[in-house]
Amino acid sequence: MLLRAAALAAGHQQYRTGTLYVVATPIGNLADISLRAIHVLGRVDAVACEDTRVAAQLLNHLGLHKPLLALHAHNELEAARGVLGRLAQGESVAYVSDAGTPAVSDPGALLVRLAAAAGRTVVPLPGPSSALAALSAAGDASGTPGFVFVGFLPSKAGERRAALGRVGAETRTQILFEAPHRMADLVQELAELAPDRTVTVCRELSKQFEDIVTQPASGLPAWLAADPNRSRGEFVVVLHAMPAAANVEGALAEPALRTLRVLLRELPLKQAVSLAAELSGAPRNALYQQALEEKGAP
Repeated sequence: MLLRAAALAAGHQQYRTGTLYVVATPIGNLADISLRAIHVLGRVDAVACEDTRVAAQLLNHLGLHKPLLALHAHNELEAARGVLGRLAQGESVAYVSDAGTPAVSDPGALLVRLAAAAGRTVVPLPGPSSALAALSAAGDASGTPGFVFVGFLPSKAGERRAALGRVGAETRTQILFEAPHRMADLVQELAELAPDRTVTVCRELSKQFEDIVTQPASGLPAWLAADPNRSRGEFVVVLHAMPAAANVEGALAEPALRTLRVLLRELPLKQAVSLAAELSGAPRNALYQQALEEKGAP
């Protein structure tokens, strides 16, 4: 019945041979898959995927059986060549990542580029996206134009500090991903970097234990620590746009700069920033960014 409904909804469209379909799949709730995605997955000759086990579960749920081609971060170039060979022979192939929209913090971008460069038709099938779902739940109507997709921050300390400095200096809304084992570090870093900025934390979007909370960054460490379950699952974090007034105040006055520089000579960066903010009254996020520049963070 499901396959028939999909055919009725999407069967009238044109489906050319030798086409690569980039198919968005559910981020947790299987009911979120589109009828068009079901129809295309049923039509293609093969399904390239980030993880064959995950893709097999999805196809089995839909009552479909297709050859599965592993294409992930560690073999993308070699596997993409295999997909291109199939396309050249007139086959159509769908690519799915483990969840959400491929090529957005997931493999697939290289495959798409190579297919397009080879003159093959690439057709995206829009659907679930954890980044956009979180943005819609954040309700950040500050009026600041646009938003920035950050994705995962680097795990190495120096690169992470530099990335956080860019996050603190950016005035637009930003969307970040974070792994469960680093979530406590992220909320603490945001609390120190931009304590007054509003943050929306989305955990387990679309799943049974979905949890969405919006509050100032300064309150997030206590919120996370209050319940061990809050550190489990998949996270999307939306750092709301900096209010216009705070943006204007971001420029540091010379007395604040002098205070910060003196403290940086004697104290660790975070302690120097905290004390400089208390002594000068300057915005903590602006002081943090300046401190990173003064220290020459890589």
